[in-house]
Amino acid sequence: MWLTNLKRYLFGGSTPTYDGIGSGRRAMAWQAGNPSAIAALAYSQNELCAKSRDLIRRNAWAAAGVEAFVANAIGTGIKPQSMLLNSVQREAIQALWRDWCVDADAAGLTDFYGLQALACRAMLEGGECLIRLRYRRPEDALAVALQLQLLEPEHLPATLNQVLSSGNVIRAGIEFDSLGQRVAYHLYRNHPGDGAFAPMSGVGASQASEIVRVPSSEIIHLFRPLRPGQIRGEPWLARALVKLNELDQYDDAELVRKKTAAMFAGFITRLAPEDNLMGEGLSDTNGVSFAGLEPGTLQILEPGEDIKFSSPADLGNSYVEFMRQQFRAVAAAMGITYEMLTGDLSQVNYSSIRAGLLEFRRRCEALQHGVIVHQLCRPIWSAWMEQAVLEGALQLPSFAQHRRSCVAVKWIPQGWQWVDPKKEFDAMLTAIRAGLLSRSEAISAFGYDAEDIDREIAADNQRADELGLVFDSDPRHDQPTAERSPPPATGPSQSKMDAG
Repeated sequence: MWLTNLKRYLFGGSTPTYDGIGSGRRAMAWQAGNPSAIAALAYSQNELCAKSRDLIRRNAWAAAGVEAFVANAIGTGIKPQSMLLNSVQREAIQALWRDWCVDADAAGLTDFYGLQALACRAMLEGGECLIRLRYRRPEDALAVALQLQLLEPEHLPATLNQVLSSGNVIRAGIEFDSLGQRVAYHLYRNHPGDGAFAPMSGVGASQASEIVRVPSSEIIHLFRPLRPGQIRGEPWLARALVKLNELDQYDDAELVRKKTAAMFAGFITRLAPEDNLMGEGLSDTNGVSFAGLEPGTLQILEPGEDIKFSSPADLGNSYVEFMRQQFRAVAAAMGITYEMLTGDLSQVNYSSIRAGLLEFRRRCEALQHGVIVHQLCRPIWSAWMEQAVLEGALQLPSFAQHRRSCVAVKWIPQGWQWVDPKKEFDAMLTAIRAGLLSRSEAISAFGYDAEDIDREIAADNQRADELGLVFDSDPRHDQPTAERSPPPATGPSQSKMDAG
């Protein structure tokens, strides 16, 4: 009785408080489940991942969307800028990092920034990427004895769930301790999808399906968390899989329909089927009659013959508008703009495309700093710094006592290319002159290090002064003559004095 009264109080009799919880005819087929963040992906992740990869392999739009996101999120790389106060040590760190980036890939296919793009792409396709830290020996002759190995999420079995004798639990292949901290990853030694390419004999055959336990300190797990408590990643095409697949089939069917209709120029009926068609020769072996028409032809028909020309339906703008609307839905599901997905710029102007790009770039920056930098770049930098100090590649005497300040780093993504650079630069110059923006922050917005830019400017100015060159790009020449110091002498005697 109390439950009935409660329902009447909440629902106001027959009318529900919210339309979505009604039990009428429109809501009868909507039976929504409410699984947890872990359960939602536990038994669907493998299928989602397989369908996502299949679409990206076959579907040009899916591939274009992924490529667009990777190109904008990573570009030429998200690069570190050490925040160490000691300029000499900071320069040593940056120089060693540049040397190490070339050897960062354990497979030897790309550099560190190429690995960033590959990891980001793997996260978009499969929902996540595993990066294993591989420590090397001194005889490997690396700048720092550390390399990175990228693994696809299929190496981590989504259906492996156990309670261990130690009290730890394994959820979706990840081992947690009693405090809920990740302590290990249970990985297939070989990719489960290798199939016929897996080792068939020898030691490799017995290890093909073996699961090994790898400490969490050696694994970086890159994925975008969408719900509190989520431990595995969701493919970014998950919400667009069905629509993209059916849209691809529809577009292909429309192409075949047009092609088929275009093959039939006309249809001829006659009373005597045994007579030659339109007075011409017999048909070929496939039954296709050779009754062609040339420009200016006046064809005389035989008695009883009639021609009806084919008039294939032309969808015209309805097909274009339908496809455009569907692509907008797909782009929204993938988190990119319609123009990025299709390359169609026919309906944009400066204001509309700038507004769309600003919204997309805001999303991109959230991914860069909240996921890629935090989950991927930050732990790699920390592990790299520790290894470099331990093996003596970096001389930082205060590292043990002041580790946090030594490891402090700022990650700078590649700068955006604006729609109208002049307007953007004018606005940035105004902000700098008004004290609302620093030069360092403005330079960082373009993906460069302010200190590197300043050194380059100083070197360019010094070289120009030594050679007696005056450029319009040098703002020093805009000042009154009395306020400018004369350029240093460039004669032989002055050079000898400087050398002495």
